[in-house]
Order: sequence, then C-alpha cells, then structure tokens
Amino acid sequence: MRSDVVLRRLDQDLLTDLLHAAVEDADPLEVMPPVEGPDGWTAERRAAFVRFHRTRTLAADPVEITYAIVVAGRVAGAARLFPMEPAGTAEAGVWIGRSHRGTGVGGAVLELLLAEARDEGFTSVYVSTEPQNAAVRALMARKGVTLVPDADALIAYVDLTAEAR
Repeated sequence: MRSDVVLRRLDQDLLTDLLHAAVEDADPLEVMPPVEGPDGWTAERRAAFVRFHRTRTLAADPVEITYAIVVAGRVAGAARLFPMEPAGTAEAGVWIGRSHRGTGVGGAVLELLLAEARDEGFTSVYVSTEPQNAAVRALMARKGVTLVPDADALIAYVDLTAEAR
C-alpha cells in the first residue's frame, strides 16, 4: 500500500484545497450532484460544491463524514462515509483526481476508509459502482468482495467485523 496517501477529516481549510483539486483534476459530474447551467466549473458550480460540503459535512449536525484524500501532501480527492440502514452500515463514496488514477491511490484509500469506518463504529460498508468502473471492480476483487448486479449498478457490503479478525 502507498505510504504517501492519508485521509484527513474535512474542515474549512481543506474544503478550499478540495475545491481546487476538483476544479483542476475532475469533471463536476464526477464529484458533486448536477447543477443547472453550462458545462464546466462555473462560478455557480464552484459555489454549489462548497455549499454541498458545508451543509453535509461541516454543518453543526453533519449527515456524513468526508475526508480529503491527501497524496504526498496535496489534496487529490475525497472519500466519505454516509450512515444508512441497516444501523451500523455506512455507504462509501470516493472520487480521485484524474492525475492520480491508476497509481495505487484507490487501493490505499479503500484500506484507509475501511479503517476509518471501523473506528467510527460501523460494522459494514456499502459499495455501489457502475458496471464499467473497472478500477472499483478490481479493488473489490482483490479484497475478496463480490459485487453483485442491482438495477444499473454493482453493489456489495464489506463486513468490517470479518475484516477485524
């Protein structure tokens, strides 16, 4: 596993760095819900990105935990844990900037995010991806996790209690 990849819990300072990483190295549709208007990183889309994270993660009563993915000291993406049913389960979400894809960052992030989920008291992590996402399929296969079809997605639950043994 890469030793230069860390997860840092998102704060206001990291949010600025995360926005910069998204604008420089990702398409808006890869990192946030759709926003009306022209394509690209418009002023409205940048404001919506910041607002999204402030209301979901940096609010007084956050609905999810977001981490900045830091590679060699620079923010390169985000990972999140969203509590869901059944109790004890968190949905994982990750985006990694294009320039860091295919370099082992995803594998490191998966291990770190599962450890964070365990530390937060979750017992399983729900993963959902598109069938064409070969990177996630390969990561899950290396973990021994089978993704199964569910409508237009592939899903799996990673048992953290088995992981801890």
